[in-house]
Amino acid sequence: MILVDPPLWPAHGTHFSHLVSDDSLAELHDFAELIGLSARAYDRDHYDLPVSQYDIAVAAGAREVPPTEVVRALRRAGLRSSKPRALAAARARDEMLRASWAAMLPHAIDMGTELLERWSEPQRRYHTPQHLAEMLDAQAALVDDQETGAVPERSLRLAAWFHDAVYEGRPGQDEEASAVLAEQSLDGLVPAREVEEVARLVRLTASHRAEADDRRGEVLTDADLAILGADGARYLEYSRQVRAEYHRVPAGDYRGGRLEVLRRLAALVPLYRTRPAERWWAEAARHNMAEERDRLLAQQRRADRAT
Repeated sequence: MILVDPPLWPAHGTHFSHLVSDDSLAELHDFAELIGLSARAYDRDHYDLPVSQYDIAVAAGAREVPPTEVVRALRRAGLRSSKPRALAAARARDEMLRASWAAMLPHAIDMGTELLERWSEPQRRYHTPQHLAEMLDAQAALVDDQETGAVPERSLRLAAWFHDAVYEGRPGQDEEASAVLAEQSLDGLVPAREVEEVARLVRLTASHRAEADDRRGEVLTDADLAILGADGARYLEYSRQVRAEYHRVPAGDYRGGRLEVLRRLAALVPLYRTRPAERWWAEAARHNMAEERDRLLAQQRRADRAT
């Protein structure tokens, strides 16, 4: 069931309620989409609901409860997320990323700091340090696996750091701008052939279509798509993060575009180019994408009935 407390919390010239589910985040996200609540209003375990949408939420079925019941419901459902704990985890992750960069290019610490600032820009929701850290972890696992074969790790790690360094939600253009940034930033810091290889790999993330003999390209693109094979909770979070990055796109248009992306990905056989990635992530990825497709189609049916 969807619960909402009174609009008592002042911010940004208005007042807000907390909108939660006592069952699942999937139910909460579906309800938010139904009432037209921005994906950017989501905060760890609830949506901040402006007073202007309070009556809409109640009319759509949200049950009015006191603030204490919202917290209790989240705890009973195991959905309560601690802000201090989340902030501490983010700080630890960023420190790990800084240390990783320093080990890779100890003479260019400022560049790593600048890149991490880019990854932390306010318009981002998925293409953040969280994605960078997950991609580096996936990449390391693939490089370490004997089936993948030996590949030079520094060029791969640099490509991961730069591949979404420029992100404005412009597919193709962002990857090209990121590759140019890599070329400009790394010039004189690493050998010219390595600069060229890093830029090539960054450009490859626009299509995720590595040639059969391109081991580095296969590892990079498989690591970039590893999120598709994440556990169900992380995949749901990822899908909402992507929606939040396109929050200005009307719901119907977004559903159509996202369904097309999922269709193209599902049509890839194999989905991953390295054998370890296909073995580790493909089954879960196809399950996750099918569930997201079903959620989007269900949202579309509800929207059609409401018109």
